[in-house]
Amino acid sequence: MLQVYTGAGKGKTTAAMGLLVRALGAGMRVYMMQFMKGLAYSEQDVLRGFAPRVVLSTTGKPFFVAKEGMLSEEERAAWGDGVVIFEPGKPPKDYVEMIEAGFDEAAREIKSGKYGLAILDEVNVALFFGLLDRARVEKLLDEAPKETELVLTGRNAPDWLMERADLVTEMREVKHYYQKGVEARKGIEN
Repeated sequence: MLQVYTGAGKGKTTAAMGLLVRALGAGMRVYMMQFMKGLAYSEQDVLRGFAPRVVLSTTGKPFFVAKEGMLSEEERAAWGDGVVIFEPGKPPKDYVEMIEAGFDEAAREIKSGKYGLAILDEVNVALFFGLLDRARVEKLLDEAPKETELVLTGRNAPDWLMERADLVTEMREVKHYYQKGVEARKGIEN
């Protein structure tokens, strides 16, 4: 099955992690590629401890990317050097190459047939920013072993992906403490 976790609310990666734990409990091997993320998240050390039953890879840089017009002047100022703004349709070439290389690695691993569950965390965001093209993702979906459950997470999942999916969960933000100025907390958001 193909599962998609999307939406503006918190919990997409967290839901995928819960499924990962369930899969481990059932004796499955799991592959997870985290796009747009470096090695700065609390769960990563724990996941590596499950090797070789869990293979975790990341591809991302320690900065945020945004299309022109996405961020307010206040948000741009708050991000400072931590954000790279690009013209829509013209993402940074080095970032695209890095994301594509990570995706190619993930595709090889998934197509190997070694995993009962494969998670492409934040791949929807990579698609949204044009860092990864639809054809590459669809090719993997066509070629993935039928016995491998695929989970694709991230905001802004494209319509074509949601139509193709067997399950789509949309996380909707009703209320969030970020709105009160609470930053990401270790062990909860990162």
